[in-house]
Amino acid sequence: MEQVISSIKVITKGQGFTDITYSVEKFIRENNFVDGILILNSLHTSCSLTINENADPKVLHDLSKYIESIVPYNSYQDLNIQSKKVAYEHYQEGEDDMPAHIKTALTNNSLSMSFQNQKLIIGVWQAIYLWEHRSERKERSINIHAIGEKINRNYNKNN
Repeated sequence: MEQVISSIKVITKGQGFTDITYSVEKFIRENNFVDGILILNSLHTSCSLTINENADPKVLHDLSKYIESIVPYNSYQDLNIQSKKVAYEHYQEGEDDMPAHIKTALTNNSLSMSFQNQKLIIGVWQAIYLWEHRSERKERSINIHAIGEKINRNYNKNN
């Protein structure tokens, strides 16, 4: 049993989803792991990690629209009986920054999963996404901690 702690860089295009499944599986192969577990952790407070559908892009579109509806820009609606608009106090980094922090708090900044025969154990219609909550293009770092069995000389990749 061995472990590797490293990171991958992800360039986003602004708000939306970036599929990082290939990069994670590439990390597993390049580090000669066969079977094991890994933990992914976003090193940022304004983007998330999620496992979701990779077949119909309407799913990701609907997720984005839903999160926008519950975490709007500039202000939010107080949920008390006498509802009123409340402005965000943190706005120094732009109008999208505080909503991005809230979206991250409501979603995931860490994922754990297993892999076997150098492949992630995820559903056939699933992918791992970095969910960017900021409007502008960003370079993001995802920490990867993998623990598992490495390839030995008797291992055949076609298993």
